[in-house]
Amino acid sequence: MAMVHSILTPPVALQQIPPGHLNIMGYVNESEVNGPGCRAVVWVQGCLLHCPGCFNPASWSFAENQWVAVEELVDRILANPRNQGVTFSGGEPFWQAAALAQLAARVKAQGLNVMSFTGFTLEKLRSPSAPAGAQDLLDQLDLLIDGPFIQAQAVNSPDSPVSSRNQRVHIFNPALADAITWASDQLEVHIFKDGSRIITGYRGQLLAE
Repeated sequence: MAMVHSILTPPVALQQIPPGHLNIMGYVNESEVNGPGCRAVVWVQGCLLHCPGCFNPASWSFAENQWVAVEELVDRILANPRNQGVTFSGGEPFWQAAALAQLAARVKAQGLNVMSFTGFTLEKLRSPSAPAGAQDLLDQLDLLIDGPFIQAQAVNSPDSPVSSRNQRVHIFNPALADAITWASDQLEVHIFKDGSRIITGYRGQLLAE
C-alpha cells in the first residue's frame, strides 16, 4: 500500500506552477509517431512511476523545466496548419490534468483531436483517488493509451500502437476507430534551428540537447 500511496500523492512542486501554466519537458509540431496523423506533441515534466526502461527518465523530476502558459501553447499548436491533433505525453500528463484540459478544450474548438498517454489505468483515473482534474481531461480526450510501461512486456512491432502488452488503447471518439495506425517500432527525429533535437517514438528516448 505504501507504494500505491506514493504514486498517487501529488508532489509539492505541482503547487508552484503558476495558474494557467504547464511545466513541460518538450514540444514538437508535425509528429507522425505519437498518434494518428500529423500532430503537435506536448511532453509534460514530472512522473512518480519511474518505470524500468522508461524512454524519458529525464521527465521524472517535478522541478521547474519550462513553465509555459496554456494560451501560448494553444497559439503555437494552431499556428501550424499541418497539426491535425495534439498528443500529451511525459512525464505523467494527468498530474497536470486541469491545465491540459483547458488546452484540449481550446484546440478541440478549432477542430483538432486530442489524445494522451498515461501511466495510470483508466479505472484509476475515474476513481476518487485520481489526480485533480483527471475527469475534466478525460472528458476532452478522443483517445487514451493507459498503463505503465513494463519492460518485460515490451512490444516493438509495426502493427502495435502500444509499447508494452499491458497497455490499452481507449477510443472515446468513434471517428478515430480506423486511425490507430502508428506503430511501436517507429522513430522520428526533429532538428531545430538552434541545433537542438528531439528523438521521439517508442524505441527512442526523448532528447533535447
